[in-house]
Amino acid sequence: MKRVKQPDLLGRGFPSGDWDEPAERLEELYQWVEQEAMRVVDWYLADRTRKRRWARALRGGVVAGTGAGALLPLADLAGVPLPTMEGDTGYLGYLALLFAAGCALADRWLGLTSGWMRDMAVALAVHRRLEALRYEWAAENVREVLGPAEGTAGEAAERALTVLRRFSEDVGETVRAETVDWMISFRTEASPLALVPSGPPPAARSPLRRLPPPNGGLNPWPPMPRQRPPGP
Repeated sequence: MKRVKQPDLLGRGFPSGDWDEPAERLEELYQWVEQEAMRVVDWYLADRTRKRRWARALRGGVVAGTGAGALLPLADLAGVPLPTMEGDTGYLGYLALLFAAGCALADRWLGLTSGWMRDMAVALAVHRRLEALRYEWAAENVREVLGPAEGTAGEAAERALTVLRRFSEDVGETVRAETVDWMISFRTEASPLALVPSGPPPAARSPLRRLPPPNGGLNPWPPMPRQRPPGP
């Protein structure tokens, strides 16, 4: 089967045709739905490959910078001669650690590692749902060949359309959930200060203090004067 590739998940128009031959028309719709699902899988796998390549490069920068930042001061203390200027080993170690921190922050802010993992999860979910559709469609074809046990041919066609529509809705819901997850992740990673509350947490705030009683003692507060009830 030829896979249709497009630059983005824009989708194609619903195929139009003549319903004089319902069986052929349903088969065309199935082919269209299957190609759309495979196009979604291809798009997410291509996006995963690009993000994973950059994520691995940044992770490699983190490992290299951390290793250099830890080894350069140790080599200086051990007296190992390094092809650098005297007294600059510590500064180079700080620069290496700063480079590693920059790579880690770039990976987190751009969402590369989490992004390619999310793309892989969506591609697997859509592919698994596509496998279920193939078996459901095969069952519908077998039922059509053997003859419907109940209902008419129109009900069988409506049942097949329901299978295709439910599959398209499931794929669309999977893509929508991934998009919402990406939006939430991008919002929290792009503006981390927005999540920090202004002020100390409730547990750290000092409790309300009561006024100390005057003069100390067990009953330091003066009693309230009694009022005589009004006479008749």
